[in-house]
Amino acid sequence: MRVLVVEDARALAEVVAEGLRDQGMAVDIAYDGLAAAARIDVHAYDVVVLDRDLPGIHGDALCQMITERDERAMVLMLTAAGEPGDRVSGLTLGADDYLATPFHFPELVLRVRSLARRRPTARARVLRAAGLELDPVRRTGLREGRPLDLSVREFGVLEALLRAGPGFLSAEQRLEQVWDENTDPFPHTVTVTIGRLRRKPGDPPVITTTAGVGYRIADTGGPR
Repeated sequence: MRVLVVEDARALAEVVAEGLRDQGMAVDIAYDGLAAAARIDVHAYDVVVLDRDLPGIHGDALCQMITERDERAMVLMLTAAGEPGDRVSGLTLGADDYLATPFHFPELVLRVRSLARRRPTARARVLRAAGLELDPVRRTGLREGRPLDLSVREFGVLEALLRAGPGFLSAEQRLEQVWDENTDPFPHTVTVTIGRLRRKPGDPPVITTTAGVGYRIADTGGPR
């Protein structure tokens, strides 16, 4: 899952982004509306955590820009204005959810995950294929009922592969969904992560590679 945090209070933006990264999300930060608009033009985000009172482009205008896109991100408006009238006006602009500050961080995480599941292109919460069962909300993974010991990055790659199935996940898509601007996704790092992930589910292997195309979860003929 890829998230954009748009917040001009840098300390708050960094705290929110780091907390979401700890939950296995790829998170980028924009400190003003202009930077946010530029990132939205480049990356396909699942959720935008959006401060309402922004310099450059106001959060209200940015929210409308996001919701008018053909493949839009879900918007969680995050603001200190928590009165009912503020919430109503924010939702009227097209925001999908509204959270007033100060907030309880676990609630923010749950709301971000809930919004990602509500995207029109989102799939079922629990992802299943080739004997694998992955629950992105509970952060649990199984292979034929056996728990998988996955790092945060490995979990993100496996989630991206399952969401792409039965099709391939290209290198560009893998970087887009799992490695955010805060990390340095060197090819060696990506290759090492995939190599470790291949071994975790055990035999028979579930991740196949086609040169020049990408990776995918092997089709074992079982139910998805």
